[in-house]
Amino acid sequence: MRLVVSSFLLFLVFTGAAIHAAEAWRPWPTLFLNVTKPTTISGVPDPNLGSSKKYEGSSEFVHLRYHMGPVLTANITVHPIWYGAWIPSQKRIIRAFIRSITPSTGAEAPAPSVAGWWKTVRLYTDQTGSNITAVVRLGSEKNDRRYSHGKRLTRLSVQSIVRTAVSARNRPLPVNPRGGFYLLLTSPDVEMEGFCGSVCGFHYFTFPSVVGYTLPYAWVGNSGGRCPEVCAYPFAIPAYVPGRQPERAPNGDVGVDGMVSVIGHELAEMASNPLINAWYAGGDPSFPTEIADLCEGIYGTGGGGAYTGQLLVDGRSGGSYNLNGVGGRKFLVQWVWNPYLKYCTGPNALDL
Repeated sequence: MRLVVSSFLLFLVFTGAAIHAAEAWRPWPTLFLNVTKPTTISGVPDPNLGSSKKYEGSSEFVHLRYHMGPVLTANITVHPIWYGAWIPSQKRIIRAFIRSITPSTGAEAPAPSVAGWWKTVRLYTDQTGSNITAVVRLGSEKNDRRYSHGKRLTRLSVQSIVRTAVSARNRPLPVNPRGGFYLLLTSPDVEMEGFCGSVCGFHYFTFPSVVGYTLPYAWVGNSGGRCPEVCAYPFAIPAYVPGRQPERAPNGDVGVDGMVSVIGHELAEMASNPLINAWYAGGDPSFPTEIADLCEGIYGTGGGGAYTGQLLVDGRSGGSYNLNGVGGRKFLVQWVWNPYLKYCTGPNALDL
């Protein structure tokens, strides 16, 4: 059985202030009740989801609340920072996932799609009733092939890497505090504090004292050569899950296919809780459980325990997936918490 493992905030000290980074930990032993009756907030049902669906992760013990902070209602532009050694095929997988969130006209993917998955994230609103934006675009990118801050990083050094990227003399990333999202992606030979032991990715915002601006950012590491059984599950299986065979990665790269789900996890939480004062469960803002934390390890109907839930299998590659993307790409991305139904949901949910 999986246990519910919430994301938590680790602390670093910088000029006397604590850095809190909302994190994704894996794999997630999970304890869930399955409830099929949809509930609502503000008496408004989710118009995109029918009552005949089976949704996972419902629990009377989950109390997700809005804490009056902002959500990202402005259009989001994702700026990848490729830190370390990356090959073009790996970059193409991640770019395709980002482009699939809001595909261009004529490039829409068939259901269940990445765009359909983002519709659940969009249900979250701010205190004015404005929803999270429908528009997520891939923006300018930055390559840091020479490991400008070394191969052993701390959570604070992530902010320094973002500063280097936005202040570079040659093609700096644009500074966009309102809708920019700075995504640091590290290659397998880069160590991050806590990586593989307690964390696979985290998001937070930069300090003006370090970067000069308050910018939402996230870090996600490639675990392919380090700990795929931890951060690329279910494409690799931990030894403590006996008899379980790994799923085949839909794009043929265990590390990068695992990263895609962590990127989705962090993007959903960043959009709904960018300053760690908006949507989260738990009474302590230093230890929030966010909308993707509530559904870790659930990718389809019936998910829970050592089971991902019902997945689809690509007839050509044999890869397991739950979402279609642009250009015929397939992805396996965890579900997120639906604030109306109070369940984990995804566009690949099966009818009862």
